[in-house]
Amino acid sequence: MRALAHPSRDSITLPVVLSALSDPIRLDVVRQLAASGGVVCGQFDALEKVSMSTLSHHLKVLREAGVIRVDQKGSFRQHELRATDLETLFPGVLRSIVATFHLELTDTAQPAA
Repeated sequence: MRALAHPSRDSITLPVVLSALSDPIRLDVVRQLAASGGVVCGQFDALEKVSMSTLSHHLKVLREAGVIRVDQKGSFRQHELRATDLETLFPGVLRSIVATFHLELTDTAQPAA
């Protein structure tokens, strides 16, 4: 497998990160990565909602925006959040987005009173 390019920390910008996080599937991927610490490509929950090729596109957008890092682990690719880089550049932004998305998921799962 060929190595994938990742932006340097200094080249990550807030508008690009926010744009990458503007899609519900990508937010779901980020939520899963935040909860697990890392996911092998074929193990994403999003595969229940979209095809593998669509998920690959979403992962590419997140990687090119600097939100995730993809490392080769044998014959698999491990996906992890670049949480330290993002926290250094934009303190609290990723944490707030993940927390808000989690609350929205929890609220929609609750029956109406």
